[in-house]
Amino acid sequence: MLGSRVLLCLCSMTCCLTLLPAAANTILRFGPCRISMSMSEIRAGFTAIKTNIRNLSLKPSDKCCMVHKVFNFYVDKVFKHCQTENSYINRKISSIANSFLSIKRKLERCHDENKCLCGQEPTERFKQILVNYEGLNVTSAAMKSLGELDILLDWMEKSP
Repeated sequence: MLGSRVLLCLCSMTCCLTLLPAAANTILRFGPCRISMSMSEIRAGFTAIKTNIRNLSLKPSDKCCMVHKVFNFYVDKVFKHCQTENSYINRKISSIANSFLSIKRKLERCHDENKCLCGQEPTERFKQILVNYEGLNVTSAAMKSLGELDILLDWMEKSP
C-alpha cells in the first residue's frame, strides 16, 4: 500500500514537472490563448542584433554620407506615411519629423560643400535598406522604420 502511494506521488510529480514551463520561460496570455516562451532568449538575441548594428563602423566621411541618405529617407518616405489614430502620437511623430527636416537641411549644406562624399560602402548599405523597405506595405514599412529609430539614434550618438 505504501509503495503504491509513493508510485502515485512520483507519477504526479513527474506529470506536474512536465506540464510546467521551464524556469526561464514566461507564460503570455493573449485572450484565451496561453503561450510559454523564453522571453530572455528572444531579448538576448535581439540585443545582440542591436549591438551589432550600433557597432557598425564606417569611415567618418562614409558615416556622414550614410546619415545624409538615412535622414533623406526618413523625411521623404517614412514620416509621410506614419499616421495613427492617436493625435498625441501623431504630434510626436510630426515633432520628430520637423527635427529630422532641420538636420537634413544642415546635412545637405555639408554635402553641397563636398564635405560629405559618398563612397561605395554607404551607398551599398543604403540600397539594402531601401530593398527591405520597399518589400513591405508602405504604411507597415513606415511604422517599422519609426520603431527602429532608437537603433539609428544610438548609432549616431556613438559616432566619434
